[in-house]
Amino acid sequence: MSTPFTSTSPPAGKRARIVAVTSGKGGVGKTFVSANLAAALARLGERVLVLDADLGLANLDVVLNLFPKITLHDVFTGKARLDDAILPAPGGFSVLLAGSGLVEYSRLTPEVRDKLLEIIETVAPRFDRILIDTGAGISDVVLYAVSLAHEVLVVATPEPTSLTDAYATIKVLATQQQRTSVSLVVNQVSRAGEGRIIRGQLQQVVDRFVTPTMADPSVAFRLELVGEVPSDMAVREAVQKRQLLLEMFPGSEAAKGVSAVAVRMAAP
Repeated sequence: MSTPFTSTSPPAGKRARIVAVTSGKGGVGKTFVSANLAAALARLGERVLVLDADLGLANLDVVLNLFPKITLHDVFTGKARLDDAILPAPGGFSVLLAGSGLVEYSRLTPEVRDKLLEIIETVAPRFDRILIDTGAGISDVVLYAVSLAHEVLVVATPEPTSLTDAYATIKVLATQQQRTSVSLVVNQVSRAGEGRIIRGQLQQVVDRFVTPTMADPSVAFRLELVGEVPSDMAVREAVQKRQLLLEMFPGSEAAKGVSAVAVRMAAP
């Protein structure tokens, strides 16, 4: 059973805006969105760090075609300094990569909790924005990583299973972390405006079943659509070649969709 976590705001005075990028299920393009969104934000002049918090099944290194000699595993075990694990990535941002298949870090232990918080507190002054690329679902590790963020970006697709799991994630964030708003990106839409329709459908379900169960039912939970990314063959080609879409096909419709999300997020 997942342990409830309240939202843990980083200490005052930190410059970084911390955003947890999460999803109800795997395979919806969450890490693709995280990486390309980071590149788009970097193009807008932000200093961006992507922290791979999918500690058991990390794949950010694969998406970026990086072969790190030092990962978060080495930092956790004291074999390497945190500064040595922060790497430059294609697209003009920085990354902290996790190693794959680390079963001992796939559940929330006091060590994992303390290390993640320590890392966030240490790197926050150095960046304008930190994107925490979480694992999928609502495990203890995912929920704790999300609790460290100022805001949450849920990635979903129009598939019914994705929407069902996205709703489950939103419900947990509202009831366990007392969040009153979550941002939504709908990936792989087949037509313009589909994201707005999906946001409306999810909001209706949230209004009916989630808001009445919140700590303060008088506060309506807000699901904000920050963008939609079209289904695009260019995405598959970029992923297969392990390159950023914004680098390989900057003029593609999907790249334009991600860039629009970055512009909206960066707006004051």
